[in-house]
Amino acid sequence: MSPAAGAAYALSILTLINLINYLDRYIVASALPKIQTDLGINNMQSGLLASVFIVVFMLASPIGGYLGDRVPRKFLVAGGVLVWSLATGASGLAGTFVTLMLARSIVGVGEAGYGAVAPSVISDLYPREQRTRVLSYFYVAIPVGAAAGYGLGDFLSNTYSWHAAFFAGGVPGLILGTLACFMPEPQRGAMDGPDAQVKLPFRVGLQGLAGNKAFWATTAGYTLMTFSIGGLANFMPLYMVRERGMLENAGTVFGGVTAVAGLLGTVAGGWLGDRMDRKREGGGLWLSGIGLLLAAPFMYIAVHLQSPMATFIVIGLAQFFLFINSGPINAAIVNCVPPAFRAFAMGLNVLFIHMLGDAISPPLIGYVADKSSLGAAIQFNVVPVLLGGAALLMGAKWLREAALRQR
Repeated sequence: MSPAAGAAYALSILTLINLINYLDRYIVASALPKIQTDLGINNMQSGLLASVFIVVFMLASPIGGYLGDRVPRKFLVAGGVLVWSLATGASGLAGTFVTLMLARSIVGVGEAGYGAVAPSVISDLYPREQRTRVLSYFYVAIPVGAAAGYGLGDFLSNTYSWHAAFFAGGVPGLILGTLACFMPEPQRGAMDGPDAQVKLPFRVGLQGLAGNKAFWATTAGYTLMTFSIGGLANFMPLYMVRERGMLENAGTVFGGVTAVAGLLGTVAGGWLGDRMDRKREGGGLWLSGIGLLLAAPFMYIAVHLQSPMATFIVIGLAQFFLFINSGPINAAIVNCVPPAFRAFAMGLNVLFIHMLGDAISPPLIGYVADKSSLGAAIQFNVVPVLLGGAALLMGAKWLREAALRQR
């Protein structure tokens, strides 16, 4: 297999795995009305179903990243995918809230072996000038996978049961985990020049990361965005059913809106991000910050509209600007740290964006919803989006300053 064909194969497998990753996450959100009825749980407990997975995932991700800088990454990816796929199938066997929580926590262990490693593999397969665009292809799987999860969970939970949705969600990962074993294993830093291929002691890398202002500002902005998206994605279908009077198709419609807006936003972000990065260092990250600032007013307007169709259109516009971030923000993370430390840096980023992001937002937003309304809880998400946009703009400034100092 030629290097170009090997890179294309690895990118395809990793992207499909990412798609199944997000399909698995959003099956829960779409099936929530049926799960609540069957298990007798409230909105806060429903939020905990998302949080327990995220908590385990975020705690295990730095370990996965540490291993990803030291062992063959394709086997770490394959093992993680197989573990989470088996746990997804096991979620369908749950008969109580506690057993479903346990199954979802094991899913988090499996995903930690993949989430922190995949971007570092891609960055070693493609040169820096293509990295934002290629990573945007990888992250297109987020909206498409989320839409598939909403649609699959909606259809199977309404046609059969929510148990069937989890059974179906676990099968593709078993196939893709096997195919991941045949990916190429690129040398770390292969696309960043001979100096980048030098091994970096863990303590030295950690010290450098501690003073990396661009990395921490990007992580802060990413965390605030993740907080907002976590709450919005988990409760928007339920909001449209409970407060807007839609019946059985809210998850499917929301999934379709997410797929279209996310696909367009991610592709646009990859193309524009590469152009902005060629014009100036940190240009793609600056684009990410502007995207968050533009998304905030649409999120606020959405819950004040009377028509469900108008609400979905405005939510789609908000998602378009949110998903512009996918390629540029992750390219900024891998570009601002040494190649030998990328997997750990990604793992640490995963820890923070989830620990202070979507690990806590579903139960917090569920709590606000229980005390007031789902509409008020969703509207609250505007604040972290605005703050996240400001943090990314600062990160772009520091990324540019660091690049100028190195010249």
